[in-house]
Amino acid sequence: MEGTTISDLMINEQIRDKEVRLIGENGEQLGIVSTREAMKLAEDAGLDLVKIAPTAKPPVCKIVDYGKFKYDQLRKEKEARKKQRTVEIKEIRLSPNIDTNDLNTKMNAARKFITKGDRVKITLRFRGREMAHMNNSRHILDDFAENLSDIAVIEKAPKVEGRSMTMFLTVKR
Repeated sequence: MEGTTISDLMINEQIRDKEVRLIGENGEQLGIVSTREAMKLAEDAGLDLVKIAPTAKPPVCKIVDYGKFKYDQLRKEKEARKKQRTVEIKEIRLSPNIDTNDLNTKMNAARKFITKGDRVKITLRFRGREMAHMNNSRHILDDFAENLSDIAVIEKAPKVEGRSMTMFLTVKR
């Protein structure tokens, strides 16, 4: 049932196939029957015939109460969405002449983001004359990664891009 949304499902008269593989109301296999016969069985049970696997050969149909079936599907989709988690990228900006206490504060923020499961992008911004000493400032990013090495790993090593040096940290698996 992965690829189809509920509104794509065909029910009762919309099913035009000659024969279908039928599943009864309690989930039992009723084998391959003609669509007319399947419709009759569904009608006798006072339920609907729903095509649940249109791509199968022959298509799979099930005898269910369509309203209840639709409700259950929506609930399942909602549950699945609830369990999903999007990984965000949080950015922390540093400057080459950052003080130790400021650096520790930034590290604590990064630690909080990483424990929540987010990726962290650490950016070391250079301005003016600082550009001439980019190589000397790489140790700041290395120390940052070293201090967080208990919970994080370097996903992308420090790399110079224009006026900044960036590095990505992610949760240690």
